[in-house]
Amino acid sequence: MNDLIPLVNKLQDVFSTIGSDTVDLPQIIVVGSQSSGKSSVLENIVQRDFLPRGNGIVTRRPLVLQLINIQNTEEEYGEFLHAPDQKFTDFGEIRREIEAETARVAGQNKGISRSPINLKIYSPNVLNLTLVDLPGLTKIPIGDQPTDIEKQTRSLIYEYISKPNSIILAVSPANVDLVNSESLKLAKQVDPEGKRTIGVLTKLDLMDAGTNALEILTGRVVPLKLGFIGVVNRSQQDIVGNKPMVEALKAEAEFFKHHPAYKNIASRCGTPFLAKTLNNILMNHIRERLPDMKTRINSLITQTSQELLSYGDPTLEGKSNRGALVLKLLTKFANDFVSSIDGTASDISTKELCGGARIYYIFNNVFGAALDSIAPCGNLTTQDIRTAIRNSTGPRPFLFVPEIAFDLLVKPQIRLLEPPSLRCVELVYEELLKICHGCGSPELSRYPRLQARLLEVVSDLLREQQGPTSSYVESLISIQRAYINTNHPDFIGGGGAISDLVKKNEKKRREFEKLNRRANNFSNSSIHASVNGINKDEIHDGSSISDKESSGTRDMISLQNGMNSSSWAQRESFLTYFFGSGNKTDRTILPDQPVPSRNGNFSRDIEDLDKLENMSLNEDTLHLTEREEMETQLIRSLITSYFNIVRKTIQDIVPKAIMHLLVNHSRESVQNRLVSELYKEELFADLLQEDENLASERQKCKTMLDVYRKAFEVINEAM
Repeated sequence: MNDLIPLVNKLQDVFSTIGSDTVDLPQIIVVGSQSSGKSSVLENIVQRDFLPRGNGIVTRRPLVLQLINIQNTEEEYGEFLHAPDQKFTDFGEIRREIEAETARVAGQNKGISRSPINLKIYSPNVLNLTLVDLPGLTKIPIGDQPTDIEKQTRSLIYEYISKPNSIILAVSPANVDLVNSESLKLAKQVDPEGKRTIGVLTKLDLMDAGTNALEILTGRVVPLKLGFIGVVNRSQQDIVGNKPMVEALKAEAEFFKHHPAYKNIASRCGTPFLAKTLNNILMNHIRERLPDMKTRINSLITQTSQELLSYGDPTLEGKSNRGALVLKLLTKFANDFVSSIDGTASDISTKELCGGARIYYIFNNVFGAALDSIAPCGNLTTQDIRTAIRNSTGPRPFLFVPEIAFDLLVKPQIRLLEPPSLRCVELVYEELLKICHGCGSPELSRYPRLQARLLEVVSDLLREQQGPTSSYVESLISIQRAYINTNHPDFIGGGGAISDLVKKNEKKRREFEKLNRRANNFSNSSIHASVNGINKDEIHDGSSISDKESSGTRDMISLQNGMNSSSWAQRESFLTYFFGSGNKTDRTILPDQPVPSRNGNFSRDIEDLDKLENMSLNEDTLHLTEREEMETQLIRSLITSYFNIVRKTIQDIVPKAIMHLLVNHSRESVQNRLVSELYKEELFADLLQEDENLASERQKCKTMLDVYRKAFEVINEAM
């Protein structure tokens, strides 16, 4: 059991070297406010002057102090963890090294740092102890100290004393009311029952005359399970005069032995008793914590072993095994790529769409919505349609709506389906790239060059297939434009379009007659109101006429303004009118259209024609005859019907083409491509070069595993 403290010290050294505190080691944490005598207590225990002194915060980094008892020698020396090959026999040099190392990390100002300084002191005059000296608590920043120095200090102290395995050594001056002790306040926050806190009272010799701290030392004021111990440090005059530590300890013993209040407890006061008590407390604490430490270290051995396995063992990956390893990693990558597309991966996300599900979403939601948003005649104006009809007949008049005009107009509309179709190819390509970059494993991450080449080869494969897929999709649109199949069973056709127009016009006629009757009723009501003495203003104000009648009148007037002034009863039948009646006045009259010259001035007629051709006409300036209105509606109806047929076909065939040419081809040929490109013996050495950081992590992990195993063996022997 005597080796328990050195064991903890050794573990502490290892963890400090690698910057790890995975094991909560038993240690004594020294806490106190500035000028509480905290540093003097430590120097008394070591029996040497070795700590920096001065105004303000002197201890600005945690000092992990390991006291190691050595026998059969008078030599005393210190060693720093940051200077392992240097032995300090001059304790003045130790002080200067602490100051230099503090300034190196924490700077020249009075700021603090969390990075600890590890110091071992070997001496026959000390007992085995592990102490951590922390910066003293302060309230007000001094000089160039940070404004939040108190918050920084408290946070650092709390970090150490909150660990369950730490023993808190709370130093308080006896000449200050114990209620105001900052060290005891902090200790109570993390150890409210006082089970792992030991109190130290300093400056007992400086108390006011007639007062003493006997009640505190006997545990009657603040109950602590580990009790209070009183000490008398050297005075400032003793320090300046370099009073020998042996004489200071002798004077301390004499103080307690002859003081009337403390002489009965003198054997339980003083620095030697404090050192012996701390040694026993720490030994017992380590012994109590050994089972938990053993369990913890055993768990760490298991975890670290698993971590080391994940890094792989280079000794098992000799030249003869390189090919098998590369083939294994290629196959694993290809299988992950395929399973992600198929939705059979073992680590499928439940939070968001991934893999093949995103491709389906592109087909069904993104692509479908893009096609549905295209209006069949959205970009066709009435003037466009009229111009197409005129241009398709040349100089000849026409009796029927020319089919060539329909072809001219519907083909550009079909081309509108091409951009969203090509964008669909791009989106699926990008999604496959994401799937590719998401494939991998911890084992593959060991070889960054191999992983990079895998991504490169698969990306090239996808890029090669994207071009032909896009070209094929373009050809699908071109195929639809190449032949306008008006015999398609779903196409409405000329007869169907005419029938629809007849029904629409009949509906308008009935609506007009209904509104006309309501207008007549309104007129009769007005006459009746006039006869009965109702003035015109009252009628306009709606005082005698219902709102419903006024609304009906407005609807009737609106409809009349939107229809030709010709009487429906006087119209010829639709078919007779549509196919022509020989009426020479039935032709388009454009606004400000020049009248053909009758004086034989042909040149002027041509100029007028050019002006007409260059005129910018819009819907407001375009006046259509009834026949032209019917022709325009017929063309729109035919375009809409045929466009919907083509849109449905494209919405069905484009996803199929993408799946066949891009997705399925890639998933089926990915492994063959990887093997043909990368399974080459001359590439093995380069592909299997490990990441330097990973190799470093493996070495660190191996070192930790060795330390854990050794500590576990020592603990087993100690138990």
